This record gives sequence, structure tokens and C-alpha cells, in this order.
Amino acid sequence: MTTTQRPEMTVNVSLTNEAVEQVKGFMDTEQVSMQTGGLRVSVLPGGCSGFKYGLNVEEQPLDDDIIVHRDGVQLFIDAFSAQYLEGTTIGYASNLNGSGFTFENPSATGGCGCGSSFSA
Repeated sequence: MTTTQRPEMTVNVSLTNEAVEQVKGFMDTEQVSMQTGGLRVSVLPGGCSGFKYGLNVEEQPLDDDIIVHRDGVQLFIDAFSAQYLEGTTIGYASNLNGSGFTFENPSATGGCGCGSSFSA
């Protein structure tokens, strides 16, 4: 039997109540188990400001993911992304311009109008 060792890193990422409900709804729609699945939160090179956020519902974490538990939702975060996500609050907003996830990131030094691209 092989035991998988998770990284000992932690990252402080929070979700608003609206974001939690949306993630749970997406997981239900995609028939992903709340016990094993979660939301992958990533930071990727690109976007108009240098980095962009990525969100994806996944059935299970990767071996080297940091797993953060928030209000019944698991967040899967890789070590590269964790350094840029510390202190970030993920929200969900719906208005006349549309709806989607929002990011309040204290590490961001700049951004653009799309709301999903930032510089650090």
C-alpha cells in the first residue's frame, strides 16, 4: 500500500457564501462528489496583465496539491499558484453585465477590466 504525502504548505484563501453556493451547484451539475472532488484554483501565466486566474471543478486532487477546506468545499491549489493566492477572497457577482467569479487579491499590484487578469 502506497501512502501519498501532501505538501505541508498552507494557503489562506476564502470563499464568499455566494461563491460556495455556485461551486456546490457546479459540482452537482457535473455530478462530482463533494467528498472527493473540489474546485481547482490556479494562477497561470498570461492574460492582459501578466497572470490570470483559473477555476475548474475536478473529481480529485493531484498528489502534490494543497487542499483547503472552506464551508464544505475543497479547494485544490498547486504550489506555484499558492504563492499568488495568499489572502485572496473568491466571490461571485451577478449584475447587468453578466455573472461570474470575482477575486480580491491583496498580492495583485495591478489588473485590467476583465477582472480575471492581474499583475503581482
